[in-house]
Amino acid sequence: MKRYGSVIGLRPEAIAEYKRVHAAVWPKVLEQIKHSNISNYSIYLREPENLLFAYYEYTGTDHDGDMAAMAADPVTQDWWKVCMPMQSPLATRRDGEWWAGMEEVFHLD
Repeated sequence: MKRYGSVIGLRPEAIAEYKRVHAAVWPKVLEQIKHSNISNYSIYLREPENLLFAYYEYTGTDHDGDMAAMAADPVTQDWWKVCMPMQSPLATRRDGEWWAGMEEVFHLD
């Protein structure tokens, strides 16, 4: 298992809507997340900075392949069309990133 963390901005005017849609994530999106070997997936909101922090645990053997399969899923693509306009990617993210990856510097089991 490998832990992943990432961060992205959230547009202030979209906070209520982002919370609303994430209170009822589409079942097919949840199925795809699990099918992509992701578990313990959480998204946190930090206000007033309006930063979203995502954390998940990956239990598969081909992270890039599983993420590509998720990105190719039509329902997930539709979900992202709902969520992405509400988000504000960090200017410092790496090429190809939407959510900016973070380095784990401490963990305690």
